[in-house]
Amino acid sequence: MGRYTEAVCRLCRREGMKLYLKGEKCFTEKCPVHKRPFPPGMHGQGVRHKTSEFGLRLREKQKLRRIYGVLERQFKRYFEIASKAKGVTGTRLLQILESRLDNVVYRLGLAASRKEARMLVTHGHIAVNGRRVNIPSYLVSPGDVITLTARGRENARVQSLLAEAGARGRPGWLEFNPETLEARVLGLPSREEIDVPVNEQLVVEYYSR
Repeated sequence: MGRYTEAVCRLCRREGMKLYLKGEKCFTEKCPVHKRPFPPGMHGQGVRHKTSEFGLRLREKQKLRRIYGVLERQFKRYFEIASKAKGVTGTRLLQILESRLDNVVYRLGLAASRKEARMLVTHGHIAVNGRRVNIPSYLVSPGDVITLTARGRENARVQSLLAEAGARGRPGWLEFNPETLEARVLGLPSREEIDVPVNEQLVVEYYSR
């Protein structure tokens, strides 16, 4: 199965909440979740039946996977890594997802959405520890230094977003120097620093069934 190529706003409507997949549009009245607050499809406005316990766990898993833009096979591999690591499995899973390079670029404010961040990475605008990295799923580690390449520094879109990012703020586990446009990973984020509206324990239960 390839990457999802249809309207991403349908995913937000299916989950019944904003997943912030379209950047600035998600903060306006044009957001379809405001205009059509029901699931997509011809039966979207029909009678809704009570969701089963399995359905609740499935929806949390799908929600989390869609927020980070990860395909099913890769998401399952992340869960397997998290389940073998020390600590709480759900928290470790979130930390792995947060450590993806495309997510870090998004958290730094260099892109308005994770999808846009993936494009920046793929097009060669991001470097890690001085080396250009074009793999969005690359996992950063504490101490890594993320910078813009020469092409990235000349990108007008990035420059316009940097001013807005300063007002929004950045997570405490990332350090950013606006003068040198250099960022450093200070450590793994705690659960309190990860603002995704997901009950990760239900995701753990989904894969542990």
